[in-house]
Amino acid sequence: MTTASERRVVVAGAGNMGRKWIAAIAATPGARVVGIVDVDAAAASAAAGSLGGRVHLGTDLADLVAATGADVVMDATVPAAHHAVTAIALRAGCAVIGEKPAAQTLAQALSLCAGAEAYDRLVLVSQSRRYNPHVDALAAHGASLGGLGIGQTDFYRAPHFGGFREEMDHPLLLDMAIHPFDTARYVLDAEPVSVYCRSFNPPWSWYRGDAAAVATFEMDSGAQYTYNASWCSDGAETSWNGAWRLNGAGGTVRWDGESEPVLDAAVDVTPAGPASGASGARSGIAGAWDAFLAALDAPPTTPRPRGHIHENVLSLAMVEAAIYSARAGLPVVIDDLLERAREQALADETDPLVRERLAGWGPVRDHLLRAGRAAAVG
Repeated sequence: MTTASERRVVVAGAGNMGRKWIAAIAATPGARVVGIVDVDAAAASAAAGSLGGRVHLGTDLADLVAATGADVVMDATVPAAHHAVTAIALRAGCAVIGEKPAAQTLAQALSLCAGAEAYDRLVLVSQSRRYNPHVDALAAHGASLGGLGIGQTDFYRAPHFGGFREEMDHPLLLDMAIHPFDTARYVLDAEPVSVYCRSFNPPWSWYRGDAAAVATFEMDSGAQYTYNASWCSDGAETSWNGAWRLNGAGGTVRWDGESEPVLDAAVDVTPAGPASGASGARSGIAGAWDAFLAALDAPPTTPRPRGHIHENVLSLAMVEAAIYSARAGLPVVIDDLLERAREQALADETDPLVRERLAGWGPVRDHLLRAGRAAAVG
């Protein structure tokens, strides 16, 4: 794709995902990696080796942005660093595209929403599985059924990651579930209202924390979405995308997570066209990158792209609500969680401009949905 002007990008994080992003950016006309920042200077130097030309390296993001004149920061750091990296980038005048989740906590994510408003910059979360033509087809088929009432994802894998995931309290919910939760919002065209979740750890599990869960969400459309999942399930594994079933008044759509979705209509239905906001030719992180660049170059009145931080926050809210429910053994109302998170964000916020924005919001859900329909920012 061609952009209106060259985007000068600093990549924060030189690990595996950072290197993937560097390759994706380098392969895109109209964008150039001008700097790589990492707490490990040797990792930053190694990641720069594939670029050939001169790239600034450093361990301080603000200094590197100033030295390179960057206007974009790509955040591929660990989740615990996402809030700090994005906040620094916004104060430096940069637009930001980052890996999921938007931040380590919902409160921090709300702070970044307010930061994007205060500094008038686009922040987009790369939910790469949204940029998948099969997901677009799943949404389109679902829309043809005349109103969906049931959505279900079965996810069964047995990865031996080693490292931090095997020591987390809720490895499945915290590290993986945001992908299907975000996809469910898209394909059901609905937002979460409440959740009841039970998480557990089978006796054979090699994880310290709960590696399996069943979560049922009530959506604002009246649909119910259920997530049945395990990260320690040997045999008959599903796709990494899971196995999906959507049921509506006119029939059912099934998707195995890999091939084309299958529509089994109980009555004749008009084939749906491409889903609204379909991702286009490229998929995965390349699709997210294309959407981000297109939004930066779009006229000021253009709506924000899907995945912008205000739109993405409700996917993170689903994760946090499911974990709260699992711990309490009780249903969780997501609006209550959003309001508590805003209170925590106000208590923690040190930037007066961001704090003023947060304090001026009405009900959090209403504000997020209004912002989702607003025009793009630079």
